[in-house]
Amino acid sequence: MPLKRILALACMAIALSGCATAPARTGAFVKGADIGWLQQMEATGYKFRNKDGAEQDCLQILQDYGINTVRLRTWVNPSDSKTSGHNSKDETVAMAVRAQKRGMRVMINFHYSDSWADPAKQKKPAAWEGHDFPRLLQDVYSYTHDVMSALKQAGVTPEWVQVGNETPGGMIYPEGSTANWPQLAQLINQGYDAIKAVSPSSKVILHLDQGNNSARFRGWFDQAQAHGARYDVIGLSYYPYWLPGKPDYTQSIGDLGANLDDMAARYGKEVMVVEVGGEDTQPQNTYDMLVAVQQKVKAVPEGKGLGMIYWEPQGARNWSKYALSAWGDDGRPTKAMDAFLTD
Repeated sequence: MPLKRILALACMAIALSGCATAPARTGAFVKGADIGWLQQMEATGYKFRNKDGAEQDCLQILQDYGINTVRLRTWVNPSDSKTSGHNSKDETVAMAVRAQKRGMRVMINFHYSDSWADPAKQKKPAAWEGHDFPRLLQDVYSYTHDVMSALKQAGVTPEWVQVGNETPGGMIYPEGSTANWPQLAQLINQGYDAIKAVSPSSKVILHLDQGNNSARFRGWFDQAQAHGARYDVIGLSYYPYWLPGKPDYTQSIGDLGANLDDMAARYGKEVMVVEVGGEDTQPQNTYDMLVAVQQKVKAVPEGKGLGMIYWEPQGARNWSKYALSAWGDDGRPTKAMDAFLTD
């Protein structure tokens, strides 16, 4: 059969299956977007426009900028708050299916909370309150296994799965605080085991903030190693905007690169910047920062630097009140998104 005919039939098969593009290549450098707000934005009538001003599906716009991966958070029993709710199991699965049909890779981020979990708060789900520690271990395993099973049943195999979100002080307080590392490690391992039981190929990520802070990462991952916490990838957040006394990326990008190299060498793990962002009012500076971050990740020896994910690039401030998106009030992506088109 002529090659042109084979290619035509392949394209037809992709179209009939609902896929807009061929599946992203596993192993390719990750250029990602955390899009947990997208379903709510669409439900409230937000209109996404491409760089030419034409209304278009947000995922298509992101793909046209080179985005090949989506990161999706999941909360246990979330509220219906526009910006601090949703992201239930069913909503997360639906978005994962939608992204995968477009050929995008998927990362799932377990917060183990009913809303935001981050360095300032790691509140356990209301349904888990009052449970003793053995029951909490069961809660983590059962919930993680349930979400992963729902994804599998829907035909989605996440390439990466996070156990906890920005956990420098631990997760599921107070039992999973770093004040009690033996318990924290057990909770982490329950998540790890549940993920691998359903999806052995998914790589498990542990994730801290302040990706430029070597002491923070060494201290935490030394303890993780000492207490037998199991994982595959070290995830880092990097937001120069939030760093005390260092508002411009040029003051911390060298430290980020050094920490990426150190984490990969010290623990023998792959590394990824799983959250990054810059001011929407400074798109050129954010563009420059994103280019620099990608260069630092790609420079990690032995190919252990996996990629970079922008946190809610489409989360325009006039909808979210969030200052670090890469979208303008006109509904269009800003100059910052061009960084994903660079090699």
